[in-house]
Amino acid sequence: MPLPQPDDLTSLVVRTDFGDEGAWDAVRAALDAAGGEYSDATYVSDPRFTDVDVRALLAEEAAAGEDELVVHMFLADATTMADPAHPLLAVDLWEEPGRTFRVPARWFPDVSANLSISNMDFAEFADAADGSGTFRGFGFEEV
Repeated sequence: MPLPQPDDLTSLVVRTDFGDEGAWDAVRAALDAAGGEYSDATYVSDPRFTDVDVRALLAEEAAAGEDELVVHMFLADATTMADPAHPLLAVDLWEEPGRTFRVPARWFPDVSANLSISNMDFAEFADAADGSGTFRGFGFEEV
């Protein structure tokens, strides 16, 4: 089954942890608040993605047809649900398949928008991640 397709100029945010509905609501609220007037996310809450790992996503993407390809996605996993900053797991499915970094909800709109319009590459954000593997801006932005 192919991965879901994002709406135009948004990024997929795929829920992989189904233990707390309130936490999922909080994640979506934090992402929507960070984005302001415009949504940067296409939310997917499908139990078939329960506890899915990056390898399984790569396998699904490898089996997809050319018009079904997804370049990147963000996972709302157990870490995302439990951490007050709601750091999503960003996953590269195209240039360096399987490369990941975390992005707190606050930074999600910047990452999503730049990836969606191909203004920046996944690697630029991943390379700017801190020692914990979390992207927190490029240093010239207020933290």
